[in-house]
Amino acid sequence: MSAPLINLTRVDCHDAASIQAALDRLAVSGGVVQLPELDLILDRGLELHSGIELRGCGARTILRKGASRAYSFSGYHNYGMKDVPLINPDGLAVGMTVTIFDEKKRGFDVTFARITWLEGDWVGLDRGIESDYCAEDQPLLVTNHPLIFGRGIRRAAVRNLTLDGNLAANPHEIDGCRNGAVYFEQCHDIEITDIAEAKFNGEGLSFQLCSQMLIRDCSFSHNKGNGLHPGAGSTNVRFEKCRSEGNGANGFFFCVRANHVTTRDCTFAHNQKAGVSIGTRDCHNLIEDCAFDHNTGPGIHFRPSPRPVEVHSCRINRCQFSDNAAGLDCGQIEIVAAAHDIVIEECTFAGAEDAKGVTTTDQVTAVYLERNRLLRGHTEASGVGFTKLRPEFSCGAEDCQPRDYRHLPR
Repeated sequence: MSAPLINLTRVDCHDAASIQAALDRLAVSGGVVQLPELDLILDRGLELHSGIELRGCGARTILRKGASRAYSFSGYHNYGMKDVPLINPDGLAVGMTVTIFDEKKRGFDVTFARITWLEGDWVGLDRGIESDYCAEDQPLLVTNHPLIFGRGIRRAAVRNLTLDGNLAANPHEIDGCRNGAVYFEQCHDIEITDIAEAKFNGEGLSFQLCSQMLIRDCSFSHNKGNGLHPGAGSTNVRFEKCRSEGNGANGFFFCVRANHVTTRDCTFAHNQKAGVSIGTRDCHNLIEDCAFDHNTGPGIHFRPSPRPVEVHSCRINRCQFSDNAAGLDCGQIEIVAAAHDIVIEECTFAGAEDAKGVTTTDQVTAVYLERNRLLRGHTEASGVGFTKLRPEFSCGAEDCQPRDYRHLPR
């Protein structure tokens, strides 16, 4: 039996709530929601359920983030409560998605929730707040939210859409641990294909505690934060034929313990930090056939990560590095303490005459270079820890085993 299909017209899609209603109708059975050609401003994020595919018509289906509004708390409120007190909630409505934070709380202390009720100056939420919020830290509820998201779902997909984060009308940057133009948390077996996203005040794509993710033929560009952010233990992930360009931070940010990730045939260009940043417990990852071009920082930067949470067992194959880290005292690949078992093979480095291909710092060990090509007078390597003995290890999504999921809530 084929999956149920809801084929929406422009008349059906008069606002975000109408699209969400179609998604909710398939929450039990699963199925496909097909969006028409449209250009629509969203006042809330669109939430996927298990078994649902949300499809558009590519460049002819445009979803834009609405302008955000900020609401001040009227006082202290504590962890776990599914409501918050505001000075004035005018303009809020049941069904809207909002983010709560204060001057000190970032990361997983930020709350992302949907409004479930309004009563006087109190706003009800569909989940408990993630932290205590104290009045002296000036907590805010802001109508910042992903354009598309999922939480705790399986076997879902989003395809063929154009997403506009409307950066100029959304002044509050939201941390990628709880937000992103496209965001998934504790989800498994998700496909994201043919998405063109730009100008979100935060991350382009962020997912946390997820597995079996496929991201293909997508672009995430000109965002305030990172373009791509596989985070918090995400495992068995494939990025294929994607582009991350002109972002305010890194093109691609491996967060803590993002393992068995394959990044293949992707481009990272003109990002304000590194093309790819990889750090704490980000192991058994494969980067191949990718291009790194004119990033302000290194093409690939291995962040400081002391033992026992150091980076190791990563392979970089057949990648092209051009004019990254120009003017900086580091290589186009920079490896720092205490990374080990890093293989760099058949890569091409081009840039200024005095540029370096690979640089390392103290405590780095077992970095193996083989058949790399140097253009325009490059020095291949500088530093310590290089080896002539090729380290052997498994890496990439293709080599993920059942034991590699033990850390995830599943």
